[in-house]
Amino acid sequence: MVNRKVLELANHISRKKMGSKSGITETDPEYLILEPVVTEEMAEVALCMEIRKKSTAAELAPLCGKPVKKTEKLLWELAKAGVCFVNQINGVDNYWYDTWVPGIMEMMVNNKENVKKYPQIAEAFEAYGRVRGPKTTGAFPVGVGLMRVIPIEQAIDGETRRATYEEVSKYLNDNHIFSVSDCSCRTAREAMGEGCGHLKEDMCIQMGHAAEYYIRTGRGREITKEEAFEIIKRAEENGLMHQIPNLDGSGKTHAICNCCGCSCLSLRTASMFKNVDMVRSNYVSHVNKEKCVACGECVETCPVNALQLGQKLCAVKPLPVKKTETPRDTEWGPDKWNPDYRTNRLNVVESGTSPCKTECPAHISIQGYIKLASQGRYTEALELIKHENPFPAVCGRICPRKCESACTRGDIDSPIAIDEIKKFIAEQDLNMKNRYVPEKRHEYGKKIAVIGAGPAGLSCAYYLAIDGYQVTVFEKQKVLGGMLTLGIPSFRLEKNVVNSEIEVLRALGVQFKTQVEVGKDISLKDLRAQGYKAFYLAIGAQAGRKLGIEGEDSEGVITGIEFLRNINLGNDLTVNGKTVVIGGGNVAIDVARTAVRTGASEVNMFCLESREDMPALEEEIEEALAEDIIINNSRGPKRILTENGRTAGVEFMKCISIYDENGKFNPIYDESDVITVKADHVLLSVGQSIDLGSLIEGSGIELNPNRTIKADPFTYQTGEPDVFTGGDVLTGPRFAIDAIAAGKQGAISIHRYVQPGQSMIIGRDRREYHAFDKENLNLGDYDRQPRQSAGHIAGVSSKSTFKDPRSTFTDEQVKKETERCLSCGATVVDEYLCVGCGACTMRCKFDAISLIRKYDGEGVAFEDLKPIVVKHILKRKGKIIMKKAKNLLRNK
Repeated sequence: MVNRKVLELANHISRKKMGSKSGITETDPEYLILEPVVTEEMAEVALCMEIRKKSTAAELAPLCGKPVKKTEKLLWELAKAGVCFVNQINGVDNYWYDTWVPGIMEMMVNNKENVKKYPQIAEAFEAYGRVRGPKTTGAFPVGVGLMRVIPIEQAIDGETRRATYEEVSKYLNDNHIFSVSDCSCRTAREAMGEGCGHLKEDMCIQMGHAAEYYIRTGRGREITKEEAFEIIKRAEENGLMHQIPNLDGSGKTHAICNCCGCSCLSLRTASMFKNVDMVRSNYVSHVNKEKCVACGECVETCPVNALQLGQKLCAVKPLPVKKTETPRDTEWGPDKWNPDYRTNRLNVVESGTSPCKTECPAHISIQGYIKLASQGRYTEALELIKHENPFPAVCGRICPRKCESACTRGDIDSPIAIDEIKKFIAEQDLNMKNRYVPEKRHEYGKKIAVIGAGPAGLSCAYYLAIDGYQVTVFEKQKVLGGMLTLGIPSFRLEKNVVNSEIEVLRALGVQFKTQVEVGKDISLKDLRAQGYKAFYLAIGAQAGRKLGIEGEDSEGVITGIEFLRNINLGNDLTVNGKTVVIGGGNVAIDVARTAVRTGASEVNMFCLESREDMPALEEEIEEALAEDIIINNSRGPKRILTENGRTAGVEFMKCISIYDENGKFNPIYDESDVITVKADHVLLSVGQSIDLGSLIEGSGIELNPNRTIKADPFTYQTGEPDVFTGGDVLTGPRFAIDAIAAGKQGAISIHRYVQPGQSMIIGRDRREYHAFDKENLNLGDYDRQPRQSAGHIAGVSSKSTFKDPRSTFTDEQVKKETERCLSCGATVVDEYLCVGCGACTMRCKFDAISLIRKYDGEGVAFEDLKPIVVKHILKRKGKIIMKKAKNLLRNK
């Protein structure tokens, strides 16, 4: 049933005539936000108040026909609800109401008890801008919108044309009483289940009369000026930007909001309706292309997606220039809006960006760390890498180097030795004195369990620990590292390298429990009872596959995975005599080279593929050949021959490599062409399988036909809502870098899951990259400086030791190699969409992005706003008419 007095109040605040065509109705957000908490008597008192006019209970009592005491009580209830301010002036309480936004609606949402009890308060706050916002499009000149972005002060240092009203410090220094509250926008979004994961607690600062009100009504806590400056700093470190309510007059405000683009209901005006002038500062971002290295840090931070990665190299054919339409001189309707702005952010312009960042599964800022390394800024380079990859020393030794395969420099001579540069940078992380341990961003404290201490699980633990979660990693083996430790031989990845990088996780507070098999020694149910709020299953594909042929269960036959695990665990396992390795991938190469080192007198590898089609990396094939391993291509096993239960040899058939239209390998065998090879040991390296044991028994987790875990491909959430997964157990066997990338995404999902009201997808980076067209590059004028090579012990010498035979670049080699980088990509700015917050400048390590003052708009008091807006609306209408006329003439 409609409360007529409350509806009347909603119209009164809106300055509308109740029942008129433009009047507020019972379905409008202005009524819906008041309805749950404002009684008829409260409305009667509020109807006697005027916007922004301070009144006492004694002054209002005769107007509303109520005793002073009763009026005082009702006014206090209105203030507690958030409908009006209250301040003491000369010892007497004065009450007044402000605009809906910024004003009443934020204050009502900051009464968290009411929002919890009545979610429609949050819903109405969100709906207000969505319903009313379109009418403001193009109506406000720069600087006089209801809210105004204030640049991060560090971003405009040295900008001689700036004014004090554009400095955050000015507003803090002008006041002496401060409070802090949770962000009202993010609180509302959470209440609707649409949270974006950004920090909301203690983020918005009130000053002066607003602080007095917030403290007194319990919607904020009192803080000092010094604490206010610390909150500003913390917000900037968390990628947030600043806005102020902009109706108090030039250089005046009562609050500083610290906002994100995905939840802020003010920035929605810019992102959804593209009505940027309503909120922008006087500044826009400017990129110095010569300095920019397309690291992408600014792109990920920009709250309104005004920045994207593009191309720096000269093109043969000019790249398309995107024409930006704006509401300044164009009629604006839903066809020009971006209603999905929270889920359709783009990382890259249509024409593409650098191929190295694109092809890396973790999309590491490769150009960025190469540039930092060229300047000798190795710690900063390491920090940049670890934004996406906590294990650069590991990856520097075992990465498949997809970035190098795609490197533009390879079209001139040889690709940049990207992995060797990364390996050099990461060497300092192996030294306790130089180790980079990131600072924790928060202290959420909730307990999270990671099951499996391989690259995916460790990566997930790393990023959760940075967010301040209490992470425990459960590992069934006695050592950490998963396949990094147990599936890769030391001559490719020495175990001290893995352990050194794991030590960083210990420094972040991650706890490890080894020789504990979840599902056998303890169940997920048991862990839930111990207070764990979410789980990340990353047990990998730790079992070897068999072939299903005769004789493979005989003594002397073992999977390559089991063989490597035993060696890496220090178990006594020798393979004297002739050894046959079946398989042609990287693991098979590792198995064969390990067999050489454990006593095999002769090692023969057999694989189905031809030499050209072998899945192993060329570099690893060459190393195997250098160690006198014989590689036999285009042969598949028919059966294993045995004598007295022990292997004696293997029969191999000729294999013809046939690929179907999808590029899938479908071998055809010639059984008339069979050879027999003597073998004392047979090591099967034809793939890996997943052994879940009893881990998921009784749960809602489902499996795919190949026994990988079924999960959402974007969020990695399984059929059990509090269980997430990643790595080989999700995708099947891939590379460590793929698992590491999945670990970070798992951490993001878990953070959102355990925080109330968060969406799993809203405001989330979709990590969609694509490379530019290499055929359209002008590469004629570049040098031919040769690629640097790291030292390497010769094959005959190296096969007698498990030590890694590869050395690391020298400092001089790094300098030379980094000079070869073409610096393919650069950030592109849409100056119209840019709100001038400066968040991008805080992330740039290259002084490549700055704010420049483009506008001269100043805020005005609410009372002076109407004539300015009317004048601007008329001016805009004239521009639209002129543009239409010009288009008509052009088309004739």
